[in-house]
Amino acid sequence: MEFSKYRLGDIADIKISGVDKKTTPGEQSVRLCNFVDVYRNWAITKELYDSFMVATANDNEISDFTIHKGQVAITKDSETRDDIGIATYISDDFEEPVVLGYHTALIAPNEDIILGKYLNALLHTKYFHDYWYNNASGSGMRYTLSELSMRNAVVLLPSIDTQRIASGFLSSIDKKIAINRRINERLEGMAKLLYDYWFVQFEFPNEEGKPYKSSGGKMVWNEKLKREIPEGWEVKKLNDFLLASENGDWGDECDLRDSVKVNCVRGADIIDLMSAPERYLSNKKKDKLLREHDIIVEVSGGSPIQATGRCNYVSKEVLEMYDNKLTCSNFCKFLRLSNMEYAAFFYYLWRLFYDNGNMFHYESKTSGIKNLQIDALLSEYWYVPPIHLASIFQKTSTMLFAKMDNDKKESNCLTSLRDFLLPMLMNGQVEIKEK
Repeated sequence: MEFSKYRLGDIADIKISGVDKKTTPGEQSVRLCNFVDVYRNWAITKELYDSFMVATANDNEISDFTIHKGQVAITKDSETRDDIGIATYISDDFEEPVVLGYHTALIAPNEDIILGKYLNALLHTKYFHDYWYNNASGSGMRYTLSELSMRNAVVLLPSIDTQRIASGFLSSIDKKIAINRRINERLEGMAKLLYDYWFVQFEFPNEEGKPYKSSGGKMVWNEKLKREIPEGWEVKKLNDFLLASENGDWGDECDLRDSVKVNCVRGADIIDLMSAPERYLSNKKKDKLLREHDIIVEVSGGSPIQATGRCNYVSKEVLEMYDNKLTCSNFCKFLRLSNMEYAAFFYYLWRLFYDNGNMFHYESKTSGIKNLQIDALLSEYWYVPPIHLASIFQKTSTMLFAKMDNDKKESNCLTSLRDFLLPMLMNGQVEIKEK
């Protein structure tokens, strides 16, 4: 395979965005594609439109930074070098303006020479990761890429036909990953909606199968909670739901005598539980191994804008992935329910507290680290739905968790395949023949 050598600035127009998140009177309302949107997505599609934040931009910003199909966006500034130069492909045009936000750069390739899809794939290779890493300037809290370093990046290109075949194959993998992600977002939405309908609005089915509260179900005042709850529901402390509330353990990075190989969930892994690094845990600490239905809670963190208290649910599928040898770090705790029929109810109750910002009321701060005062939180009172309602919700949630975790595992396998093939496709070691 023959390659031609170019500078990126000679085959693409590069513009650095300065469009902020503010809403300014007199400017046009737009959707903003931000740093996080670029960072998390291999491609920006129409399906993401509703997730973009609403902001405003002036006429020049809209003219220069409205994203269009075929362009590529990259992260330009970050707190760490590793997060710089992450690319995404703009795969659709939008009916309403979507503008690229600050801390990013917009690249419009000359598609007579390089296809946007291929450029996106190329920018995900180790070569470009190392180039961005070594050319990022700054220290401490902020690193950045200069426009000059972006323009001077060397690009080796095969023919347009070869680019089209290779990038099309990689894009087909990403489309399946994106489909899995959308399915999971909808399944998660279904579970949260059911929890809200039954246990917040109290519209669980009554004996006739009708919504309880709106069908005249009796509500009674509870003095401890200072609110009305359905007649017959108990009230108890959150801690009374639990059999155990235990700290995790970091484990050791090397194999030690009398230890077992495990994976350890850190705060950074708590969102999907699929990328926990390997550690070695002393056999004397086997009580730190997680079980099905445990809930992992982050109790220490440093983000100034994000509360501690993020959580995730340990499903059977997650444990099977790690051969039932999973623990969490000592920046986390695991909560174990005394009655597993209430596990999903308690998990979504915790999620409700976190999403509503209640965790900020239970934080202390020492040396820049925020700590969740979990004992104070667990001493609070809450209502307890009847066991038959909790059991139905548990069975429904368990099915949804299984589907979501299997989709995540499939997406991780596809991501590994894409990352394995990516450098070989880019340097010509592997060719894909078009039928």
